[in-house]
Amino acid sequence: MKRIVGIGLIVISAASFGTLPIIGRFAYADGMDVTTMLFLRFTIASLLMLAWMAIRKEPLPRGRTLLQLAGMGGLGYVGQSFCFMSAIQYASTGLVALLLYLYPVFVSILSVIFLKAWLTPKKVLALGLATAGAALTANPQGGQLPGILLAISAAAIYAVYIIVGTGVMQKATAVQSSTIIFASAALVFGGLTAARGPHWPATGGGWLAVAAIAVVATIIPVATFLAGLKIIGPTDASLLSTLEPVVTVALAALILSESVQPVMLLGGGLILAAVLLTVNHKQKSMPG
Repeated sequence: MKRIVGIGLIVISAASFGTLPIIGRFAYADGMDVTTMLFLRFTIASLLMLAWMAIRKEPLPRGRTLLQLAGMGGLGYVGQSFCFMSAIQYASTGLVALLLYLYPVFVSILSVIFLKAWLTPKKVLALGLATAGAALTANPQGGQLPGILLAISAAAIYAVYIIVGTGVMQKATAVQSSTIIFASAALVFGGLTAARGPHWPATGGGWLAVAAIAVVATIIPVATFLAGLKIIGPTDASLLSTLEPVVTVALAALILSESVQPVMLLGGGLILAAVLLTVNHKQKSMPG
């Protein structure tokens, strides 16, 4: 039952993260730039989480745990976001999305090295299906070498973020962790916004989009991901997260009337097959 709860939390996280590109389009259409949007996103999220912590009377993490969480936000989230947003200037969005979804492979490798996880043939098959599904769903095209390297860097940074989070989540709650991660990311993006000059939302609709990004595409997915990560581990969590592009494609078709090609449907099917394999798989540790 506990594993089912963990799987459900990661599925909720993936579905919520999948809304980010859709809501983000409305935010950008209102005149915001990347750094301002990310600054507002993490500032609003951190303030709401601080209020929630006060209501729950949870203390702030301290010592090494606090530093690790600050690093996850200020280095991990910021680094991944910077590399991803920079990559799309040199390569197609589809190619960048595909390369980002190499992170489950990186997580699996790092889990074997640092967490002594054991990759069964079933888990390797699920990884292959998820990667192939992401490739088809993202519908990648060409790109320049800088874009490819930046996208791979984004995947690698996110993989390290997940591995570090696996250890930290044994010492802090999802609420505590999310609060510090959001606050540290907000501080970094606040500095970048001040340096580059802010581009605030021009209308109430823009502010509404930012609020939706903060709650629906930030607080909910990060908190549920960290909680699920604590239960099912990094490899399964990253595999289940590949549902995110499927949700994005479906929402783009429903809300933005974007066309869905048959190859993208095939990719979604492969990802769902990988998810089913993961759901029926039990985590094993390396012997010895």
